[in-house]
Amino acid sequence: MRRFGRTLGTAVLAVALVGGTAGWASGDSQAAVTGPPPGTAAWRADTVSGRALPDPATAAPREVAAFFAGLDDAARRDLLRTHPSVVGNLEGAPLPLRYEANRIAAAATGDPRYASLAAPDRQILAFDPRGRGQVAEVFGDLEHAEHVAVIVPGSDNDAAGYDAPRKPHTGPAGMARALREATGSGTGTGSGTGTGSGTGGATAVVAWIGYTTPVGVGLDAADGRLARAGAARLARFTAGLDAVGAPDPALFCHSYGSVVCGLAARHTDAADIVALGSPGMRADNAAALGTGARVWAARGPSDWIADVPNVELAGIGHGADPTSAAFGARRVPAADVAGHTGYFMPGTQSLAAFAAIATGAAR
Repeated sequence: MRRFGRTLGTAVLAVALVGGTAGWASGDSQAAVTGPPPGTAAWRADTVSGRALPDPATAAPREVAAFFAGLDDAARRDLLRTHPSVVGNLEGAPLPLRYEANRIAAAATGDPRYASLAAPDRQILAFDPRGRGQVAEVFGDLEHAEHVAVIVPGSDNDAAGYDAPRKPHTGPAGMARALREATGSGTGTGSGTGTGSGTGGATAVVAWIGYTTPVGVGLDAADGRLARAGAARLARFTAGLDAVGAPDPALFCHSYGSVVCGLAARHTDAADIVALGSPGMRADNAAALGTGARVWAARGPSDWIADVPNVELAGIGHGADPTSAAFGARRVPAADVAGHTGYFMPGTQSLAAFAAIATGAAR
């Protein structure tokens, strides 16, 4: 009865928000940053030895990889210097080239919020300063990794705040570091801020904030608009990993990030998809995700997400609870997880299970 009351209450609230106070509710609405990266027009107008460059909006990552494979080092570096914002975000381009391009692009903004991203020990795989900013950072040696994990975070994450010092294990970068260390791959050499990537170890972890996340708990967090935009970008990102020869990734999808992963699932080649602290994945059950990946779910006993009704009405709400028996996901132990963001805290059952999933040891 309590569950029915919460469901009915949410339905009434959704209708009221959409129908009666939409002007107020849209005040914090985020405009999704989509499409090709900054500098694309100049890139399209350029050529290499009379050959057109691959269109960032339409070229498949494998086409991009083949294009760069056919260039000599001088031609690659010329494109890097001339078009760093495109090269740094071009799925399928060589990883070292992207890292260097994004250092240049981050420094070129002149924005102090992004100054640390230009440090020589950062492996920034994507950087887009538009809107609140998007970023992807690699921890480990992605070129030679035996296993790859990708952290897909939820609300209130962007390029400026994803690695906040106050979030050593709860922000996306902190989650990535904690997971990599838990796999036994180490934390790398790195700078004084602990951001280093290193080259040792068999598992590489990517903190991926490659989409516009909701701010707060307004309508953006309750509907699927930003998740749909994010899902398309996540699918292309995983295709880019495949194009450069990386192993099929394990996706660790937190909160609203699990909505993104749910919508992207059928379009990725992920080996595992883990929903943690999830409000729903916009699917009735794991089979409906349309993926060959193993699907896992975790929710801690004090996670407030349990009080979010698992409904979908007029586009509001994200559907079935991934931790329910009916959903059919494999359960991740999380009895010692505190709150909504404690899943990657060292020593927790959940982090140990995540490490086993990331390294392919979980069964």
